Amino acid sequence: MYDFENFKPFLQRDNDSIYIVNFWATWCKPCIKELPEIEQIGQEYKDRKLKIVLASLDFPDKIISQLILFAKKKNLQSRILVLDEADPNAWIPQVDSTWSVAVPATLVYTGNKRVFHNGPVTYEELQKSIEHLLLTSN
Repeated sequence: MYDFENFKPFLQRDNDSIYIVNFWATWCKPCIKELPEIEQIGQEYKDRKLKIVLASLDFPDKIISQLILFAKKKNLQSRILVLDEADPNAWIPQVDSTWSVAVPATLVYTGNKRVFHNGPVTYEELQKSIEHLLLTSN
């Protein structure tokens, strides 16, 4: 489990990789609906230095009973980190000032170039964000 200060480095890696950081929870139906597309894009771009972090906002007392079982059942391949931070209003603006506080939310970035998706994201939107970042990072 990470508090926001320890999680922050996952939002600002400065190397030649592209990162997708998806904020989600097992109790969020739109989050669960988009996970297969996030996993698919992770598989398709894995040779292009794409890294995915699934930042779970599940309640700490539900990690074993819900999150771990869910991840196994869905065969999630992406890295899952649990973000346990009591006051979302304190850290959400640090992720992106346009974030409405609702989940899902997805940050796609490389270096200091960022694309933020407020709400559910599709495979096509992720692909467009990745391609945009690949073009502008050269």
